[in-house]
Amino acid sequence: MTDATGPIKAADGRPLKASLNRALRREKMRALMLIAPLLIFVLVTFIAPIGDMLFRSVQDDITSRTLPQTVVALDGWDYDSGSPPDEAVYEALYYDMFFAAEAKKHTALGSRLNYETTGISSLFRQTGRALDDMGEDVIEAMEDNVEALDDSAFWAALFLTEDPVDAGNANAALSWATSVADEPVRLPEGLQMSVAGATVFPKAAAQYVAFAAFTHTVDEDVPAEEDPWESVWIAMAQDTSDAGFADRLANYTGPGAAELAPLQEAVAAPLAELSFQAAFLDQDEDWADAEIWGTIQAFSSPYTAGYFLTAVDRELTPAGAQVVEDDVKIYLKLFWRTLWMSLAITFSCILLGYPVAWLMANLPDRSANLIMILVLLPFWTSLLVRTSAWKVLLQQQGVINDLLVWIGLVADDGRLALINNATGTVIAMTHILLPFMILPLYSVMKGIPPSYLRAAKSLGATNWTAFWRVYFPQSVPGIGAGSILVFILSIGYYITPEIVGGTKGVFISNRIAYHISSSLNWGLAAALGTILLVVVLALYWAYDRIVGIDNVKLGG
Repeated sequence: MTDATGPIKAADGRPLKASLNRALRREKMRALMLIAPLLIFVLVTFIAPIGDMLFRSVQDDITSRTLPQTVVALDGWDYDSGSPPDEAVYEALYYDMFFAAEAKKHTALGSRLNYETTGISSLFRQTGRALDDMGEDVIEAMEDNVEALDDSAFWAALFLTEDPVDAGNANAALSWATSVADEPVRLPEGLQMSVAGATVFPKAAAQYVAFAAFTHTVDEDVPAEEDPWESVWIAMAQDTSDAGFADRLANYTGPGAAELAPLQEAVAAPLAELSFQAAFLDQDEDWADAEIWGTIQAFSSPYTAGYFLTAVDRELTPAGAQVVEDDVKIYLKLFWRTLWMSLAITFSCILLGYPVAWLMANLPDRSANLIMILVLLPFWTSLLVRTSAWKVLLQQQGVINDLLVWIGLVADDGRLALINNATGTVIAMTHILLPFMILPLYSVMKGIPPSYLRAAKSLGATNWTAFWRVYFPQSVPGIGAGSILVFILSIGYYITPEIVGGTKGVFISNRIAYHISSSLNWGLAAALGTILLVVVLALYWAYDRIVGIDNVKLGG
């Protein structure tokens, strides 16, 4: 239907252009809904795990989560001074470490920092076991003079209440406890931090709330039935040293007001002798080492470039980024080895695969099918079996060396070293990846009309000229496709190099697998994987610029 002065309209009266756009949108939505399950599957099982793994290469929040108060207190310490931090830092470390030891998180932090400074792991483990003994004189004085503190219910009545209160201080304590425990913790239903108790004993109230939340959430016990941790006792003793404690206690009318009266006088002498710094140094003198504290400070940020520095044979130290010692420089060497060996494998596959693909494309179908079966036969055999077979064949007392000795090409005492080196890796991986070169080549060669060669010869070209000037250029797209397949597959291989490569024929992927499965240094593994991915993408971009990805074909 048309209007002399308006746009063309559809049968329903809407403008025709709008109706067409609506129909196109409907078709696009229908197509999107059809592929949505596949997109979701790829996103969940492929993209998201890769993204998470790549994020681990810069994520390093274990220090800030496990020692949150220590990290803040350590911010003002100067590593270049060469001296250990002040008493406030050791005090923060005590409370952070005590809770972390109860949550069994201090060993994980020690393992992480041990990657940077050897010995920290054992230091954290030993200290975690000794924290209960710190300040024992103070705790004994409290027990001897305030009998009510031996009652677990007394502590709960002092610091927990069912009355509605301002939960600000409690939330701060719970946030700290959640950070150190590395999981959400909460108080029992209906209970909050007592404002009265927190006014008199602010440090002890925060420590007790953290203890009660952990006991309720993680241990699944009733806080009022469990003895509070030693850190809660120490915090209460410290509260008595505040200038206004006597006045706060005098104005306190809550549970235990009378029982707590002798507390300040009882702990005054042992508390004066308590030094967190001295207590830590008594456990291990390494706590006076500026290198230990510098490592904690250097890795206190939630994000780090340390993994990437390690991946390029550098290290992040308290003094900044530095080159590692020559005897531990391995990663750049492995990257270069991975690249040149992958290129060597790709080139070997081209040399061996091109003639086979040419034969398959030019022989009668019966013969071509027989060769095709032989090419595909390795796919029907386990990769582990094929690799293990090469280990038997290539060893110095193996079949290949025995054959060379038998025919007189090598002497018995001069057998070739074909295993546990780069040679063995190239040979074994060439055999394994050869079908990935032959199949694309065959697919492209099959589409080259034989009449082209006959025409070239009829015009006076020799067999070589006809092949090089006519046939070979048309097969280049197959070479490109096969080379990309073989190179990408070889650069990420780790099973075959692990078995036949020894120490001189392994790839960077073997080191990535080691850090994921053995050392559990996932951050370094993620950094190595990220660099490898960037290198592959850069080579892919260079190939596209030089050859052109549009020229890569798998057939016709």
